[in-house]
Amino acid sequence: MSSRITKAVSNLHILQSSVKWHHMEHSATSLWDTYSGLISNQAMILALNSSFVDPVLQFETQLKIINSSFKMAFAVTNLDEVREIRMNEDDEDDIESLYRTILNLFEDTLLILVSKDVYKLQILKEMVVWMNEDNSYMQEEAMVVISRVLSFAARKVKGSSVGKTLLPPLLTDFVWSLLMKLSVPDQTIASEAATILTLTLECNAHKVTMVSKIVDTIYKQLCGDDSPILREAMLRVITLLTRTSPKKVIFQLMDYPVPADDILILMWYAAGAESSVVPHVLKTILLILKGKPREMEKITERKHFSLNATNMMPVAASQALCTLLPLGPYKKAVAQFFPQLLMALMLQLFYSSNLRLMTEDRPFYARDALRVLLNCSGLQEVDTALNRKNCWNQFSQVLFHHHGVYLVAKTLSEYKFPQFPETLHYLYKLAVEGPRRSEDSVITITFLTELLNNFFKDPFPEKFLVLFRNWVNDPDPAVCKLSLQKIASMAPVINEIENVCSLLTSILDAFLSKDTTVIIRALITLRKLLDRLDKVTYSSLFTRIASSYCPLMDHANGGIRSMAIHHFGQLLMDMSQYTWMLNDVVNAGLVPLILFLEDTEERVVKACKYTLEICASELKWSTLYFLKDEYYNFELVVLNICNNFLISHQKYITDLISETLGFLESSRRYLKRGSVILLGYLAKLGGHLLLRDEIDVMIEAIDRVIRDEDPVIRELAEITNKIFLEIAHKLTTSTIKQSFQRLFNFIYLKKLKLLYNYNLTKNLTGSPMGIKEIRSDKEAIISDHYEDGLVKNEGFPSALEHSSEEK
Repeated sequence: MSSRITKAVSNLHILQSSVKWHHMEHSATSLWDTYSGLISNQAMILALNSSFVDPVLQFETQLKIINSSFKMAFAVTNLDEVREIRMNEDDEDDIESLYRTILNLFEDTLLILVSKDVYKLQILKEMVVWMNEDNSYMQEEAMVVISRVLSFAARKVKGSSVGKTLLPPLLTDFVWSLLMKLSVPDQTIASEAATILTLTLECNAHKVTMVSKIVDTIYKQLCGDDSPILREAMLRVITLLTRTSPKKVIFQLMDYPVPADDILILMWYAAGAESSVVPHVLKTILLILKGKPREMEKITERKHFSLNATNMMPVAASQALCTLLPLGPYKKAVAQFFPQLLMALMLQLFYSSNLRLMTEDRPFYARDALRVLLNCSGLQEVDTALNRKNCWNQFSQVLFHHHGVYLVAKTLSEYKFPQFPETLHYLYKLAVEGPRRSEDSVITITFLTELLNNFFKDPFPEKFLVLFRNWVNDPDPAVCKLSLQKIASMAPVINEIENVCSLLTSILDAFLSKDTTVIIRALITLRKLLDRLDKVTYSSLFTRIASSYCPLMDHANGGIRSMAIHHFGQLLMDMSQYTWMLNDVVNAGLVPLILFLEDTEERVVKACKYTLEICASELKWSTLYFLKDEYYNFELVVLNICNNFLISHQKYITDLISETLGFLESSRRYLKRGSVILLGYLAKLGGHLLLRDEIDVMIEAIDRVIRDEDPVIRELAEITNKIFLEIAHKLTTSTIKQSFQRLFNFIYLKKLKLLYNYNLTKNLTGSPMGIKEIRSDKEAIISDHYEDGLVKNEGFPSALEHSSEEK
């Protein structure tokens, strides 16, 4: 029995030893698994640490991995149990070493994270939370690791002026909290907060976000608390933030009601307190000055929009210049920005003068800033001279502004201002790049033109002439007229211009403008230049100029019609020696010259008579007595001109018919009446030249006029329609017969008689030609030189050269 019990006890010991051995073997394997898991996690953490992943996402991901490593590292048995995990005496050191390696590996991972980003000390806080959630974790070992990491972090932070290790969002929160501490009643706390805040921003202001909000908060706090510590500290914050974020600070400072109060002016001084930031401050102010008061617009690439719906930032910027420019650092920098500031303030003068119509009590900061600029730039004499001319007082008047721009440019030139080269260069750059608004163009051109007038003799250098040539066809009519006005002044030296043809062509293109004042200015300018232009160049452009006048003869504006017609006549007179060109040019404009004799505006009628008399003189037509006021009759003029065509102008008749057909659709009744009459005479004169299809088109066109509501037009159209039908009846379908018929009619032509008897109410007997022109068909003669009823055509000698007795 005893032996059985002993054996049973022995077996129990064997069983216990076996279970313990298996347990120790499992524990050793678990240690190795933990080690390999920590190695893998550390690799992932290090990979994230050197990546460009968003810091917040990076921290969250690393925290999850640390949580996993924590559970593996501190869920193992304690050191006493580890020492029991050995197969033999030789395993004890290896197992214990592995255990310590696991803890050290976890600690090293934390140290790596904290050494790069101290804010990741938050992981230690999370470790305490995990330990409290589960008491099975090794509390003592975990606290040792936390203590060591904290000691390392403390040593590291001691060597870092404050905030270097904080990410922008955390640093901003830190700055924000310090900013709030400045307002506490305890002066000791406020002073310490001010010191820490200054130390933080000295080196890390570039990491601060929400700069505009901080500036706005400072303004509000300064308005509500006049504490010396608070004021000094907060103004210092403005200075430090301007170092790294000048645009954000200045934009915010300009976005308050105008005029600025004393607090805001103090903040302006603080923003520009350091000479290193002055150029950046001026650049930002210039950017704001590109805006137009009360105009909502995007003025930076960051799409900054004014918080104030009225957008008075440009006015505030002008006031800021009045405040800042007299300061020492700005006097040195202003020379670099003189042209930009000069032109920006000239534009603001124009914008502000419009505002003053609505707010008479508003200070004129743009004008004041311009005067400060002149005085800070060594141009006190210019300021004084403009004051003597009463320029400054009148700038508030809108109608004076363009003249004021001229006065400023002229006075600067008179005093030979030393900034001329860079100012001219900047104006040229503005002109080439194109301004933001049309009114900007007017001011730029006015200023540039006056500078050029005072420093260069006409003609300007080619690079500037190109600008004026391009401005002739600018979308803004005011720009076009300014350019044309300057070009007109160059008439005395027109032949010295290198690309004069290009310049003249640009003026002709201005005839197509929709603005009547531009067209009139272009007509005047062209005429002035043509009066001085050498004949060789003139003749090369003769046809092009003439064809440009023709569309204007039918312009809706009577002034343009009369000028185009009158200038067309002058053109013919100028080119009278180039006889081989005259026929084509005259016939291109003849139809409107005839039809607008019936114009309702006297100036147009006079221009037509003037030009037709020149045509008659240059083309050797018989004298048009009926153009004279005392003998004038429209139909007799048409009859006289058409009879002159019998001699040498027949080839133009079909073209004249085609052009006259276009006037049948006119809404002006005098044009419709005149075109019906002219078509009848042209058809009667050149019917033999028409094809069947052509006469059919003419009949169709006149049929529509027969249904006109005006009884006079209907009556005239009936007569013209009969003429067309007669011509159509005589036409043969045979091509050979039609050609022979044309040839016969081309050689033997009969002079026309009156067809309509339109408005024959005047006494024509006083006219030397009156009796002859109204005689019946039997008594009509073809001209004073050919009284036999036949005309010789120079292209066909034949029997027409025989004597009158033989005929």
